[in-house]
Amino acid sequence: DGDQVCWWHMKDGAILGVHGGMIMEYDASTLAPLGMVVSRDELQNRRVAVIDDGWGGSALVLYDDDTADVTVVQPNEDGSYWRKVVRNKMHRTREMRRMEAAAKWAEKEKMVDKVKVLSSYGPYKTSSGKVLGLSTRAIDPKAAPLQ
Repeated sequence: DGDQVCWWHMKDGAILGVHGGMIMEYDASTLAPLGMVVSRDELQNRRVAVIDDGWGGSALVLYDDDTADVTVVQPNEDGSYWRKVVRNKMHRTREMRRMEAAAKWAEKEKMVDKVKVLSSYGPYKTSSGKVLGLSTRAIDPKAAPLQ
């Protein structure tokens, strides 16, 4: 149900919630959204459970009533859950400021009216900031890689 709203407080301090048919992660102190954890297509027709992992933590799992399949939503290496497929707005704003500063510096240094400024990015899939078209559908880590 796309109108359903649920909240989970994970044992590691993360705050997760279902809004708009997606699971999102929120900042624990301000409840500001950090990013998407599970996309609409992956959550469709599935249930969500937060279970004890047996080691003092929580595990976020997705399942449905029709199959024996269970998906564990693994946290990132830094402990966050949101999928870092795009830079968040704050980082994109800082990037734009750095690009503007680089353009002003280069125009002054080279004494030209216009320069071309490029950006080098880390391991993100896109820099656009639009996650609605992306999928977080789970993969089988034991499956052969796609050719």
